[in-house]
Amino acid sequence: MAKLPRYLFPNDYMADPSANVFNGRLYVYPSHDWEAGAAFDDDGGHFQMKDYHVLSFNDVENDEATDHGVILDVKDVAWAEKQMWDNDVVEKDGKYYLIFSAKAYDGVFRLGVAVADKPEGPFKPMDKPIRGSFSIDPCVFKDEDGQIYCYFGGLWGGQLQWWRPLPNGIAPFFGKYGEDNGLIDLGATPDHKSELYTTADAPAIRSCVVRMSDDVQQFAEAPREVVVLDENGEPMKAGDPHRFFEASWMHKYNGKYYFSYSTGDSHMLCYAIGDNPYGPFRYQGVILDPVVGWTTHHSIVEYKNQWYLFYHDCVPSNDITHLRSLKVQRLFYNEDGTIKKVVNE
Repeated sequence: MAKLPRYLFPNDYMADPSANVFNGRLYVYPSHDWEAGAAFDDDGGHFQMKDYHVLSFNDVENDEATDHGVILDVKDVAWAEKQMWDNDVVEKDGKYYLIFSAKAYDGVFRLGVAVADKPEGPFKPMDKPIRGSFSIDPCVFKDEDGQIYCYFGGLWGGQLQWWRPLPNGIAPFFGKYGEDNGLIDLGATPDHKSELYTTADAPAIRSCVVRMSDDVQQFAEAPREVVVLDENGEPMKAGDPHRFFEASWMHKYNGKYYFSYSTGDSHMLCYAIGDNPYGPFRYQGVILDPVVGWTTHHSIVEYKNQWYLFYHDCVPSNDITHLRSLKVQRLFYNEDGTIKKVVNE
């Protein structure tokens, strides 16, 4: 028997695992890291992923991964120039819809859709991105009534700060001195000539949720903000180390909706619980403490009566932050429905 946690695919660098169960088999849809030689920056310019693979397992604790090869390449996406970041897949009426984020030729991240007849692809992309889409890190969640929701967004290089009114009306500051004055760095302005800052007590910038159209190719409504409440029942503040940064994930357990996410520069995976797909969600705690590497990104799924946390770290690459490796660990709940913190070893 394998000892968990374990690395799922030692043969290559992959990250941001979106795990799904289709037809009784487990499929993991990661981003695909490689060494592009790009300069490091706060916009994530060193993350130059250009294609997606899918891995599948019958026994995720012991089997070697089956690599189904490239299921979508940036060169096949008419509107996308580069940086094929996180993705997720959902099934509807026997078709499989891959929702992905990539940077368009105007330098703006958008969400796209590609469709396949099988969970292992290949996926055929739509000619244009989703109308009204922006930012990164889509998670597609199919509720028990068949409605499909997309959760997305990410700060800094994910550009979510471009699409939100700046809390408290704080104007951009040039350079990096804002943090020295106790302000919170929200990331670059659209012209990349200055940084956006806000005060620690301002509302945190929130992720997005939107119901998908029946054909799973467009938004059926305007995206809504995902409100995460702190322990006092107040919307999280920008200075809270547990506030949202990127990597939305949604799963359901005992009738409750679990919204989990990465805190970015404080390097934790956290979660909050709500009563419906839109929230609000009440913060509950940390799922995973910081791992080796700057980013932390995950998914949670039940497979063969066991819950699992999928994530990545940079141990095999000796802490090269853009060369990450996929991991899996069992996940357990307390009797009250809270999640027991996972220990990365």
